[in-house]
Amino acid sequence: MRLFKSILQRLYPCGKCRVGKAVYLTFDDGPIPEVTPKVLAILDRYGVKATFFMVGENIDKHPDVFEQVIKAGHAIGNHTYNHVKGWKYSTADYIANVQKFPKETKLFRPPYGRTWLWQRMAVKRLGYEIYLWDVLTRDYNPRRTPEAMLKQIQRQTRSGSIINFHDSIKSNERMLAVLPLAIEWLLANGYELKTL
Repeated sequence: MRLFKSILQRLYPCGKCRVGKAVYLTFDDGPIPEVTPKVLAILDRYGVKATFFMVGENIDKHPDVFEQVIKAGHAIGNHTYNHVKGWKYSTADYIANVQKFPKETKLFRPPYGRTWLWQRMAVKRLGYEIYLWDVLTRDYNPRRTPEAMLKQIQRQTRSGSIINFHDSIKSNERMLAVLPLAIEWLLANGYELKTL
C-alpha cells in the first residue's frame, strides 16, 4: 500500500497540498440530486469547503444541483463527461470525453485513477492539474462500515492529505454516515479543510 501511495504521489504531485496543516475533502461522481444536497448541508453545518470532481453528464442532467455546489463556494473539477476508464480508451477518444465537460475548471481527476501516461500528458497539455488522493475511503463498497472508514481516515491522514469520498447513489448511506464523524475528527485534530 505504501509503495502504491508513493507511486501515486510521484505521478500526481500536489505542491500546494503540503502547505500548513491542510486537508482536502473531495467528492467524485456527482452532482446527484438524491445525494449532493445532503453533502452540502453537512459541509455547511461545519463551515468547511470541499472539491467536487463531477461527471459532465450529471451536470447536464442536474444543473440546479451543480449551481447549489457553486453557490455554496465549493471547487469543482472535471471527472470526464461519462466517467470513462482511461485504460479502455484511445488517447483521442479519452481527450474528447474530457473536453466534452461542460464547465470551466483546471482541476481534473481520472475516474478510477486509471489513465495511460500519454493520456495524462494530453490532459496536462489542455491546462489541467491532475489530482488523485492518498486516503481512499472506498465508501462505494457495501462491505465497508462507517466505523472502518473513520479508522482508516484517522490512521492515514497527514498534512496535505486528499481524502476521497463519492457523492453517488452507490456510496450514499455509508458516506453520509462517516462524513460528519470525519469532519469532526479532522477539526478536533487541528486540520484546516481547504479546496484544491
